[in-house]
This record gives sequence, structure tokens and C-alpha cells, in this order.
Amino acid sequence: MAGSGRRPASRAECSARQQRERRARLRCVTCGAVRAVPTSLAGLVVIEPAVHSDDRGFFCETYRRQWHAEVGIPAEERFVQDNHSRSTRGVVRGMHFHIGPGVAKLVRCGRGRILDVAVDLRSGSPTYARWEAVELDDQSMRELYIPVGFAHGFCVLSEVADVLYKQTAYYDPAVERGIAWNDPEVGIEWPLPAAELTVSDRDAAAPLLSEIAAELPFRWHP
Repeated sequence: MAGSGRRPASRAECSARQQRERRARLRCVTCGAVRAVPTSLAGLVVIEPAVHSDDRGFFCETYRRQWHAEVGIPAEERFVQDNHSRSTRGVVRGMHFHIGPGVAKLVRCGRGRILDVAVDLRSGSPTYARWEAVELDDQSMRELYIPVGFAHGFCVLSEVADVLYKQTAYYDPAVERGIAWNDPEVGIEWPLPAAELTVSDRDAAAPLLSEIAAELPFRWHP
């Protein structure tokens, strides 16, 4: 994982966080062909499937419904749509989410390398407005599960990247929303200089989180 958004930490806080992260790694869940790694944002899970490689190439199972309970995806959650996007180096897509019932996603990078980012939008959450970033690539085949109540986006680090993701609701432009990819109050640390980033006109015009926070339907449930 590449990082998460928070205020600058003291040396003592850094040490305590490192100890928590070490304990979390020890609690990683392994179930056959997949391993789940906790993140600093509750509900957000890194999934590491087994990759079987030889001189011909590799084979990897990227999804099984029976993984849900083991890796922390709600058992009742069903993915109903698969999406595939291709982008070139420096492209930033995000930060997107759906209002109403919302949408959860399972994201992976089938070609190239990206920095995948999620922002906690759940009112009352102890990590509200914080972000987490995870590198996804076509070697580790790592995936990121993003539950309802998070904004999602990514930045392409390779010359080209194919991003594939499952989602729990059909795409509907009527309920799609976004927050600014460069919202200073969220403070996402993108991995490339701003001059090298390419952002769509729509994403560039997205509001700050603080401008729409009162309208968001997402609530934290401990």
C-alpha cells in the first residue's frame, strides 16, 4: 500500500501506527487462493490472490463469490456489472461515487500499474475525509474492495493501464457524483507531478467535499 491521508504525525504516533500495522499484517486472512490485508480505513480491503506462474505465463483466479465472508465483503453483496477502462500514463480518473443506495467496487489492474485511491465519505466515521492509496498492477494481481460510502479514483503509473472493476449497482449517470481530485482538505498525494497529470473537464469541475458533505447519504455504522 502506498499511503493514506492524515495530518502530519509525531514520532510517537508514527511508532504506534507502525506497531498497529504490524499487528494488522499478522491478522491477514488467508483462505486458499486469496489473502485479505486490512487497511487504515474500516471496510476497505486489499485482496491478494494467488498467482501461479511458469515459463508459459501465469494463471490467477481474480474473483470467487465464496471469498466474500473470508475477505470482508458482505455476504449479501452481489456484483452486477463489470467495467473496463484503458488510460495512458498520468491520467487521473476520480474521485467518483454514487448517491442513493451507493455502489461498492472490486478493482484490479489487468495491464500496467496504477495508484488506486479511496476517500471515506461516511458521516461520523473516525476516518471521515481520509484517503488510502494502494498500488495495483498486472504482476501481483492485487485487488481493492471499496465499500459503499467511499469516493474512488486512480492515477496511471505505467505507459498504459487497463483497469477492470466489478460493481454492485448498474451505472446510472443520474446518481453519479464526484469530489475534486485535488481537494486540499482531503489532500491526496498523487504520485506524479501535477504538470504530468491529465484530468477530464468533468472531473476538473467536481466540487470540494466540504461543499457537498451535508447532502451525502452515507453514515458510519461501527
